[in-house]
Amino acid sequence: MAMEMKVALPYIGMASTQFAQVGLMIVGKKAMSAGMTNFTFVFYSNTLAALILLPSLFFYRSTRPPLNFSLICWFFLLGVLGCSAQLTGYTGINYTSASFASAMLNLIPGFTFILAVIFRMEKLDCRSTSTLIKSIGTIVSIAGAFTATLYKGPQILLTSSSKPQNYLHFQETDWIIGGLYLVVDCVVSSLYLIVQASVLQKYPVELIVVFFYCFFASIISAIVSLFMDRNLNAWLLQPGTRLFAVLYSVSR
Repeated sequence: MAMEMKVALPYIGMASTQFAQVGLMIVGKKAMSAGMTNFTFVFYSNTLAALILLPSLFFYRSTRPPLNFSLICWFFLLGVLGCSAQLTGYTGINYTSASFASAMLNLIPGFTFILAVIFRMEKLDCRSTSTLIKSIGTIVSIAGAFTATLYKGPQILLTSSSKPQNYLHFQETDWIIGGLYLVVDCVVSSLYLIVQASVLQKYPVELIVVFFYCFFASIISAIVSLFMDRNLNAWLLQPGTRLFAVLYSVSR
């Protein structure tokens, strides 16, 4: 029983992560609807996470491998990729909806497998059952994401009670723009996972890796926010939806 539970734990963890990610999209959309921008949301989330993980630098001081410039560069790359994925993802959610963005998450496993094959982290053996299952899963996930895209898209058949044509035109345009942002988010997220796997092989201390990722992501998002978001009201972390969204993004 204990052995079966040990085998099942990674799958339970991955499923829980997906549920948490969907919840984050919902609360993130709610926070942005309340006036918070995607730039400030990403900044606050990563900054708070970095502050929480800061003590891990001292907890593992005697046991962790030494840091060097090469590792710091890898951590910085993780920060760039992670921050880019978050910014494009929340921009896509802002243009579309949380349910649409959740459906687009199905693209990440497929893109990750394709990138893993390109970077030779996965061997593509057509005679292997494992490769066949992964290939089918990739096709199904991508097909499912595009099916959801068509299903969740704007209204096509109009009735007499439908909204004006110009409104639907702008709605459709936003949907397409948001979809493109979400596709970019999925590609960058997949690349992030590939780089993260490589970094963890070089430096197998997860908390330290996550700390530096959040640290660099917070710096990058702060710089981007200062250039892109001059509205001071968007920076106000008011009690309620905004604060809850930031706290949830860290806890998940």
